[in-house]
Amino acid sequence: MATFTRDEHIFRDEDMLRDDYQPDSITARESELSSYQTALQPVINGAQPRNIFLYGKTGVGKTAVSRYILEQLQYDSNQYDDVSLSVFWLNCTNLSSSYQVAVNLVNTLRPDDDQISTTGYPQQRVFDLLYSELDAIGGTVLIVLDEIDHIGNDDEILYEIPRARSNGYLTETKPGVIGISNDFGFRDDLSPKVKDTLCEEEIHFSPYNAPELEAILERRAEGALYEDATESGVLSLCAAIAAQDSGSARQALDLLYQAGELARAAKREQINEDDVHAARNKLERSQVEHGMRELTRHGHLSLVAVLHLALESAGPFRVRDIYPRYRTIAEQSDIDPLVRRRMHDHLADLAMLGILDRHSRNEGRSGGQYYEYEFAVDLDLVANVVSDFEGLILPRRVVELTQSIE
Repeated sequence: MATFTRDEHIFRDEDMLRDDYQPDSITARESELSSYQTALQPVINGAQPRNIFLYGKTGVGKTAVSRYILEQLQYDSNQYDDVSLSVFWLNCTNLSSSYQVAVNLVNTLRPDDDQISTTGYPQQRVFDLLYSELDAIGGTVLIVLDEIDHIGNDDEILYEIPRARSNGYLTETKPGVIGISNDFGFRDDLSPKVKDTLCEEEIHFSPYNAPELEAILERRAEGALYEDATESGVLSLCAAIAAQDSGSARQALDLLYQAGELARAAKREQINEDDVHAARNKLERSQVEHGMRELTRHGHLSLVAVLHLALESAGPFRVRDIYPRYRTIAEQSDIDPLVRRRMHDHLADLAMLGILDRHSRNEGRSGGQYYEYEFAVDLDLVANVVSDFEGLILPRRVVELTQSIE
């Protein structure tokens, strides 16, 4: 008897629920598609492309809509002999400066055996190499910079590329930039000259509502799941949970996929609402765990300090109680501790991530106003993550807890 056999229930094509799947049609983004099409019309007319800035939360369709409309644009441009269109994508998640973006763009345009080093060049030299590569392509070139907010305040590249032709750096190529950002505040932080150049056309992607998310799930489920793979109400529940939380299609799809995984593991033929609730808990736990691991060193120290207190007594705890523990753990770990105010900022970050609950207290003239903190997640989950922190000398009670759950 075979150990592995193909699924005959639940998943028909589970890849259709994954993050990298590109649908062949777009649901619930008609207005954004219309605005996008209008902004891209100059390309088909053979004119200088407009620069476009897209912004909205993660999972609201910015990248999927961009890939869809740009594929349509490339296909339709083939019918015009006087239009030569090239589109290049660069994800800026791990890039923190215009220099790094420029280097990676040069390497995106060059063959694999002719890449340049990521360091060692003056910035203007890298820009010159970029202009040379762009002019060699000719025609219209659209550069899509996804997650562009990661470059922070170093936004010179967002001025250089759109203005390269008018500044005489390009003669054969008409460049256009499409910037995609999850950070609503990034546009406001751009320098005035960049804002005027990059944000010629702005498209805002608002969070999806529950009916829109349900429509997206129904469209995906048609191909991803077998018929009758879900009990009544499962898709609407996934949509409602995601709409109330983030308005993210990604979250709704993840819920459905994880619920399907649970049903498959239980060898059931249908996904039920209990699977969805269990999937939600699993995803939330995974998200919180990831958030703890991604903290800075002082964020880790602050987390361990609160955990140490929580193992001794029930919270909540004031900053005046947490700070001495933080300072002791830092000094024992040979790390210079921050001042109390800066450590408090890390506690606020932990609350923002949903790891701690923060309560405001006001005792009037006698006690003043202050914050108290307590864990919003299981201590076992915190201890499991803390056990992997390198370079920290953990208090004995914390070590005992981490050993007890191994």
